[in-house]
Amino acid sequence: MSEIKLYSAVVCPYAHRTRLVLQEKGIDFDLIEIDLQNPPEGFRKVSPYGKVPAITHNNERVWESAIINEYLNEVFPNPPLLPSDPIARAQARIWIDFANTRFVSAFSNLLRSSDIQKQEEAKQELYKHLEFIENEGLGKLSGEGPYWFGESISLVDLTYFPWFERWAALKEYRGFGIPTEFTRLRQWKHALKERESVKAIANSKEFYIQRYAKFAAPTPVAV
Repeated sequence: MSEIKLYSAVVCPYAHRTRLVLQEKGIDFDLIEIDLQNPPEGFRKVSPYGKVPAITHNNERVWESAIINEYLNEVFPNPPLLPSDPIARAQARIWIDFANTRFVSAFSNLLRSSDIQKQEEAKQELYKHLEFIENEGLGKLSGEGPYWFGESISLVDLTYFPWFERWAALKEYRGFGIPTEFTRLRQWKHALKERESVKAIANSKEFYIQRYAKFAAPTPVAV
């Protein structure tokens, strides 16, 4: 039995983040799949919010993906997944916050909205965020390297990638692909897809298209 138990759900991108961190660090863990529509008795004793991911480690519990991932990076320091330089580490946390407060909500708003006007507004917002990532993130921080901070993968890369693996659902249901002009972003996504940690737990485009059908509310027909 492993020291770490990860409570997860395969469709959840937040849980996907933590699985990627565990894979990158080569940490042994027990995976406990949770049906969030019918969670098991006692689950809230591990995850007070009733959400995934949550972990237990030596009988202690941690929840919320960004916090779990920093915890794992501190307790299992090799390989490091945050820059050693304080300002670079601060920048990494800024980008993780940007994902949590802006990027993810724009993605979700576009996928879930059934109103055409709101979908168009969400597309504009998401485009703006992608442009910001392209220019202010990858354009200024990655240099010649494939990842957010150059040659070394970080928590920032693993924070964003689960939504890009799910992008096929956004394209299928809302007709919004990753714009071709964002070349650094496309290169970054390709580099992540080729990592062994990513491939080890990857799901197909068809998997996400099928699983996300219930989240994509039907678009009203114009009359």
